Amino acid sequence: MGPRHRLDRPTERARDLRNDATNAEQMLWRQLKGSRLQDLKFSRQMPIAGFFADFVCRSHKLIVELDGSQHVEGQPHDDARTKQLEAAGYRVVRFWNNDLTSNMAGVLETILNAASGTERVPTPQPPPASGRGGSVVGGAI
Repeated sequence: MGPRHRLDRPTERARDLRNDATNAEQMLWRQLKGSRLQDLKFSRQMPIAGFFADFVCRSHKLIVELDGSQHVEGQPHDDARTKQLEAAGYRVVRFWNNDLTSNMAGVLETILNAASGTERVPTPQPPPASGRGGSVVGGAI
């Protein structure tokens, strides 16, 4: 199990991940912290379903993940991770790191749209029986 998935000491590991944040994570955190984005309260590096989610808005069951170039080769892993997070009742929004530098306003708008979409769903939707059809909001902008 890789270091981003070790949950034996989740508080300690989450603290390490927050302290070692990427530039992209720091950029987005400046926009999200302190409920700056329309009073949505986000937390960083929260353990959920065996993974550490980059940013989580628990009240709206929304996870925001940032992907760097290392995620191109890890796409099957990211897909499996997303399915597990969705099975835990969360909507997952993914962005490439360069989306933050090239279109921060679009990233924030997508996050707001995803959050408003989760408000209309009072209970989590179960994953499709076939394992297909799960949606990921966001992506490259």
